[in-house]
Amino acid sequence: MRHYLGLLKQTESKIVRYFSDKMASKHRIAVCQMTSVADKAFNLETVSQIISNAAKENVKMIFFPEACDYICDNKKDVVKFAEPIIGGSTVNSYRELAVKHNVWLSMGGLHEKNEEDPSKIFNTHIIINDKGDIVQQYRKLHLFDVEIPARGVRLKESDSASAGKHIVAPVETPVGKIGMAICYDMRFPELSTALAVLRAQILTFPSAFTHATGEAHWHTLLRARAIENQCFVIAAAQVGQHNAKRRSFGSALCVDPWGVVLADCGDEAGYKVAELDLARLEQVRENMPVFQHRRKDVYSLYTLSLRTSSELEKPQTAPPEPIAAPTVGPTHRFGHVQVPDTCVFYKTELTYAFVNLRCVTPGHVLVAPRRCAPRNEELTDEEAVDFFAAVRTVQRLMEKVHDTRSCTVTIQDGQDAGQTVKHLHCHIMPRKKGDFIQNDLIYLELAKHDQFNSSHPAKPPRTLQEMEAEAETLRKELHKMMESS
Repeated sequence: MRHYLGLLKQTESKIVRYFSDKMASKHRIAVCQMTSVADKAFNLETVSQIISNAAKENVKMIFFPEACDYICDNKKDVVKFAEPIIGGSTVNSYRELAVKHNVWLSMGGLHEKNEEDPSKIFNTHIIINDKGDIVQQYRKLHLFDVEIPARGVRLKESDSASAGKHIVAPVETPVGKIGMAICYDMRFPELSTALAVLRAQILTFPSAFTHATGEAHWHTLLRARAIENQCFVIAAAQVGQHNAKRRSFGSALCVDPWGVVLADCGDEAGYKVAELDLARLEQVRENMPVFQHRRKDVYSLYTLSLRTSSELEKPQTAPPEPIAAPTVGPTHRFGHVQVPDTCVFYKTELTYAFVNLRCVTPGHVLVAPRRCAPRNEELTDEEAVDFFAAVRTVQRLMEKVHDTRSCTVTIQDGQDAGQTVKHLHCHIMPRKKGDFIQNDLIYLELAKHDQFNSSHPAKPPRTLQEMEAEAETLRKELHKMMESS
């Protein structure tokens, strides 16, 4: 009897865990649509009412459409009404609403004041958490520019807006990992696939689709983005007549990874609640593993301009730190920091190689010119020859020491490429099969491995003793390699 009671308790425990896991994978969201006008106060009241009503339905996140702040019928007012994201009264009101109703908000794209070019704005999608913090921003990459003189059609977003420059890494939220986009971006599948490769579970397209293009393509495009990337798609929408010149299609959608429409707001302002089941997403990906079937030997997709930090508020920066804190002895200058000679394992007259304070992979080391040249183009011909010869030597050494035939060898040449130390350097990272789920994810890890901000805290630095021991081993192995070659 005791045996059977024990089995019964075990079975009961498994059932409870099963249903607990199932419940934990399900998250309620609200997808909204509205008819924005040129009156910002009116639009804010609409947003406030929707949040108040939707929050009562136990949703964790609410998604609003493009231009939820306002829609004007002329460029002058479009630019004039724009506000900064940080400190702007409209966004401050959104932040207060998030706190008041204890929900996360996806708001976008908003008309962001362009400090660099006052004649234009940025079309900016922001995510606000339930504490009122802006956790991420994305500026629209693809501007909707259509001109058909024969039909008298001219819709050029670039007249009043500047395009963004970066894909934004997916954002962790209570409902899943969100990839950010805006409206016209949905017509460019490379962006959606790049976000899916970066582990997005949800793709967002807050939109203000014209009625004609919406009738023709809205449902087809959004279901295609969901199916091909095996992600949930949430597309809040503008609907109806905004002014004499502009009418939007509506039909705000939530689509599951199999292409099933979970919510459709039709042609009325308001919102619909949907349940995102992340276990369902994993099941779809497991049953049809399309990302494993991609022919990366034939084609590939690289995210060439990826941003992981928010960039909205002044980034928190650490004070300049040495590569390690030596007590005594010579050092080598590396940008704004100093590298102890005891951490250097290879030197020539013009170049040196040293172990890393924080490593992306075991054996991640750096090669730099002795002179503090910030960019590759600033090397002399002699320095360039010596530098790249050193890179080859060090790569050969690291592959020998770590028993591999592969390395990721990369230079982040300039700030927009992710360079954080203004001193040219090459990362050499030994690679082994399966060290990253997707090979190219190493670049995302490299981009954030030494950042110092709230989203991606810096990895803890290694101790001086650890680094000195590794450098000593590498010096010995280098000597053996040179003798045998």
